[in-house]
Amino acid sequence: MTTQDPLSDMIARIRNASRMGHDSVTLPSSNLKESVAEVLVNEGYVSDFEVEELPGNKKELEIGLSYNEGEPVIDGMEKVSKPSRRVYVSQGEIPQVLGGLGTVVLSTSRGLMTGKDAREDNVGGELLFKVW
Repeated sequence: MTTQDPLSDMIARIRNASRMGHDSVTLPSSNLKESVAEVLVNEGYVSDFEVEELPGNKKELEIGLSYNEGEPVIDGMEKVSKPSRRVYVSQGEIPQVLGGLGTVVLSTSRGLMTGKDAREDNVGGELLFKVW
């Protein structure tokens, strides 16, 4: 089954699995999804990720979810830019999530990065999603 917005599907799967208390979530892999998983690991929202090669030149991404005293580390995830409405921001317009307690993820000319890293590198880009 193909989806119109694979990143929204990934966000929904992670959010739903963490709310249900699953240890990990498995989904079809792509370069974008692997980059998103890497950013989430670096920010501490998920524990790890692993890419598994499948027959037929396909890959599967398994993301290990993190919990703090039984509660999911991820309280919420919200997609900002959608296929029907792309949201671009300059370096000075990058929003803060919950007064700095959350993270915003951007697709920039230098790759996927958090809002904090984009401000430090003085770049803007497409605002993909927020996580807190």
